[in-house]
Amino acid sequence: MVNEQNSKNNEKHPSIFEPIPLIFNAAIAVFGAIIGLQLITTLGVSPNTSIIGALIAILVSRIPLEFFKNFRSIHHQNLMQTSISSATFGAANSLMIPIGVPFLIGKPELVMPMLIGAALAMFTDATILYKLFDSDIFPASNAWPPGVATAESILAADKGGKRASLLGIGILLGIIGSYLKISMSAFGIAFIGNIWALTMFGIGLLIRQYSTSLFGIDVNKLYIPHGIMIGAGLVALIQIIMIFRKSRDVKGKSEEENKKIRLTRTPGETKQTIVIGFVAYLVVASTIALLGGLVAKMSFGMLIVFIIFAALAAYFHELIVGISAMHSGWFPAFAVAFVTLLIGMIIGFPPVALALLVGYSASTGPAFADMGYDLKAGYILRGMGMNPQLELEGRKQQYITAMIAFGVALLVVIFSHQTYFLQNLVPPVDRVYVSTIKAGTSPEVAKQLLIWAIPGAIVQLIGGPSRQIGVLFATGLLILNPNAGWAVLAGVIIRGIMIKIKGKEAEIPMSILAAGFIAGDALYSFFSSMFHVKAIKTK
Repeated sequence: MVNEQNSKNNEKHPSIFEPIPLIFNAAIAVFGAIIGLQLITTLGVSPNTSIIGALIAILVSRIPLEFFKNFRSIHHQNLMQTSISSATFGAANSLMIPIGVPFLIGKPELVMPMLIGAALAMFTDATILYKLFDSDIFPASNAWPPGVATAESILAADKGGKRASLLGIGILLGIIGSYLKISMSAFGIAFIGNIWALTMFGIGLLIRQYSTSLFGIDVNKLYIPHGIMIGAGLVALIQIIMIFRKSRDVKGKSEEENKKIRLTRTPGETKQTIVIGFVAYLVVASTIALLGGLVAKMSFGMLIVFIIFAALAAYFHELIVGISAMHSGWFPAFAVAFVTLLIGMIIGFPPVALALLVGYSASTGPAFADMGYDLKAGYILRGMGMNPQLELEGRKQQYITAMIAFGVALLVVIFSHQTYFLQNLVPPVDRVYVSTIKAGTSPEVAKQLLIWAIPGAIVQLIGGPSRQIGVLFATGLLILNPNAGWAVLAGVIIRGIMIKIKGKEAEIPMSILAAGFIAGDALYSFFSSMFHVKAIKTK
């Protein structure tokens, strides 16, 4: 046992710069970027391709040739899934959505300035998450459900046995449930995340689904979810600031207890990252304003307001998306960007500035959340922090892999976006942003946002920073996904019953099954989306 532990402590993480893995990761990043662009422009969705990347890596590792032996390592498999998922979200959410806004608003000359700004924001976004992962704000021990699903898939293939059987059953049920229009990812998430946060998330989903039929009102059209998110988000930001003022007291605890709560990012490092990150966003906002020609369109005072607000909006978007993703595996990126657009309209920014503002806001968040998922998968595969040196080195290699994948995604978008625009193919959400900019806003919208921000703030305050019930409630209200609320609440109830019956020993099997549900849902969604795209092309 001692020798085995020493072996684990001496384990070295492979480098992404090994020639064969580097070539494979670059190639799979191209594949992921193309998938992301195709689906975001035709269906308006960007799939989580982590599971696909993991399966490809697992299949490659089974090829009985010396050339492929590197991929037998679960760490190499982790780097491959990191590469494809980073490229997919990077190309689709962080780059294509932002540049579609100036194109639709009739300012094609702003596409390249927006692309430059979005690319800078994407790299900044992921870097901030890398620096904040396993801090007081974003602990590695929290849910990050898609990351759990990816890690369990890789471990099941590596270890086999009961774990593989449970995962296989979960994947099969996930595929069947998805075929029957049941949100199996929502069901699976309920077995992993914080019960309080997920309960509020499920309630929010149900209110959004049934508000019209039960109460005769559409909460979305009344901007109720947006107002609640503003209030909950502002309180969440205050709670994050309060965390800086506290330090963890680990005195008087056993070494094993200390290991469980010890974080790899200190409060000082976290505070430094937050400050430097905001300065970086100010620089990016200034770059966008300069390249976008806003100097000639706005007064100096309004320009300064725009730069500060754009940086704050980008940061707000990033942190809210990250909190939602960490607890639920879902994030309302489109909707939170829409909130920043509404506030920008109330402030009185001109249409061109609004187009750049919403594009900039939309470019942050998805890369942040996706890197959280990938680092969570790596954290599990590396032994959940029991070997700090391996964990930090592995995390660094994942970060470098993601940066390479983002670079690949940027090149794919540069060389292909004109092809999509010539076919009038842009992400559907961009049409919502542009139509809102053209329609303008009214004092009534500002009133609704202010009114509903109050209960949002109260709910978030009651739940505290660890549960994030206000943010998750608002997330549910912002997402229209039929029956997902029922799936979440059913999962929460089943989880509670199983823990009551079997105690803590039920947690590991439930987590593996949940990973299977999420993986099965992801596989079904991915392939059904690809078939849908093919059907559209043949018409």
